[in-house]
Amino acid sequence: MYICFSVLAGLALLCFFYISAFCPYFGEDFAYILKSIKCGIRLTKYKKIKPFYSILDCFLDAVKRHPKRIFVHFEGRSYTYGEVDKQSNKVARALQAEARLKEGDTVALFLANEPSFIWTWLGLAKLGCPAALLNFNIRSKSLLHCFSCCGAKVIIASSELQDAVEEVLPTLRERGISVYLMSDSCSVQGITALSDKISKASDQPLSRDLRANIHIRSTALYIYTSGTTGLPKAAIVTHERVWAASFLQSICGVTAEDIFYINLPLYHSAGFLIGMTGAIERGITIVLKRKFSASQFWDDCKKYDITVMQHIGETLRYLCNMPKKDDEKNHKVRIAIGNGVRTDVWSEFLHRFGDIKVRELYAATEGNIGFINYTSKIGAVGRVNFVHRFFFPYTLIKFDIEKEEPVRDSQGLCIQAAVGETGLLVGRVTKRSPFVGYAGNKEQTEKKRLRDVLKKGDLYFNTGDLLRFDKENFVYFQDRVGDTFRWKGENVATSEVADILTMVHCILEANVYGVKVEGHEGRVGMAALTLEEGQKFDCSATYTQVVNYLPAYARPRFIRIQPCLEMTGTFKMKKVKLVEEGFNPAHIKDPLYFLDPEKKTYVPLTEEIYRAVVSKEVKL
Repeated sequence: MYICFSVLAGLALLCFFYISAFCPYFGEDFAYILKSIKCGIRLTKYKKIKPFYSILDCFLDAVKRHPKRIFVHFEGRSYTYGEVDKQSNKVARALQAEARLKEGDTVALFLANEPSFIWTWLGLAKLGCPAALLNFNIRSKSLLHCFSCCGAKVIIASSELQDAVEEVLPTLRERGISVYLMSDSCSVQGITALSDKISKASDQPLSRDLRANIHIRSTALYIYTSGTTGLPKAAIVTHERVWAASFLQSICGVTAEDIFYINLPLYHSAGFLIGMTGAIERGITIVLKRKFSASQFWDDCKKYDITVMQHIGETLRYLCNMPKKDDEKNHKVRIAIGNGVRTDVWSEFLHRFGDIKVRELYAATEGNIGFINYTSKIGAVGRVNFVHRFFFPYTLIKFDIEKEEPVRDSQGLCIQAAVGETGLLVGRVTKRSPFVGYAGNKEQTEKKRLRDVLKKGDLYFNTGDLLRFDKENFVYFQDRVGDTFRWKGENVATSEVADILTMVHCILEANVYGVKVEGHEGRVGMAALTLEEGQKFDCSATYTQVVNYLPAYARPRFIRIQPCLEMTGTFKMKKVKLVEEGFNPAHIKDPLYFLDPEKKTYVPLTEEIYRAVVSKEVKL
């Protein structure tokens, strides 16, 4: 018997050393696969339950379990699950009476990051109404476009966004759109105050029959993503996608006892889906912030005992750029969930602020494939494993950056990228991993579909992103393809910026692109311009135009004046060389300009300004 035990112990020890040597991530891979399977089983169960069990039902169950638990902390006030539930009932009843909403009617939310966003959405969900989440930075043409493509007949806006609504009000009234303002009163004809109606409405529960026909594939939300069209696209988010996104907190290790910090906008999939609906799935407390503040971040974490934070690459960089303090590791944050963090910033963040598990993600709102780096391997956005790949098939294919198209063989099929080689990520479209597309935009939906990838007749979703798999099965994000670049955590559509620039009287053509700036995440906006014949570059007029019509993250910080713009054989503007040349006046003979917010104009980009930008003396 002793010999048998000794042999078994020896074999176990041998297996342990083998796994440690050749499969160092076996434990983490196994734990991730187990969690993923559990979530998959739950989702399958929800699909079969009749009536359909939605994230709203999950919220209502949380209300029953702990009505007095705080759901939202916001600017010194706290709202319990029970209070948020009752407030959402009042919103639903007010909208039912005022707007005559019924199941299936889409409502656009043009709201700031505040608790009313949450209970207004819940109220709409109780009526069976999908919500279109409008970016509160957009204005005029973009606002009208976003509103129109989702087919909404009602828009609800925050009181501080009244001016933006009034700017497009004539068009909205022409289209018969009902406009509501989160205010007790409004004297503007065509805008109805809603807050007073909500306060007078009953807070009694609503009948489930109001949403009786909602199912797993019904549209729950429209979340907007920038694209190559130059205008935001409305990604259709089904209830199935809402559930899948809400499970991410669980997979990242968030428990029912955690407190989650949301400082990203709720119109964004990260803030709304991963943050807010994820918190509902866990039944936890969230701390909601109007906007990110590096100076207040750790004070908030200590004040509210925050244990889980969200991040984008810029967020962590901003925190690392703050002056060092003695007690920087004196907090309870244990998990950071997000995407886009640079390797050097990631390392610095951990060094300064302690052993925080950074759960880096890769995903797209409309996409059918995503990754999670559940190992905290610095620099990676996820791992390749056979279970994930079985249920959600994907591959990397060779991509021609100059032609901006996949490389195909003599049979017309795509060529898979080798391990260690950068390639275009594509996800196979199946019943389990569908690509629903964009509302009101069949052309852009079709552009995202890639056919004849590995065999004739197959169909894949084109992520438009270049990634790399290494020998250890880690996944690394490399770059974005096409006309969209990322700055300040936001996608910037270059053709939209170009349209705004060419409205200036002196500008004939504009080629907009993003350039790398050392020490900054993403790419900052730059535009190569040609001028109308006989015109000089009008610094002041161009500055006024971009400030009035573009959000801060989309404004070109650098301008390059060229005699003509270089085109491809198919009359597309060439960007690759411009991107490579950057904005160094020592290497570029063309006139260069810099957007100076203090002087409120574009100024000549001197070598002195260039050095100040590169050395971070000038903030971008």
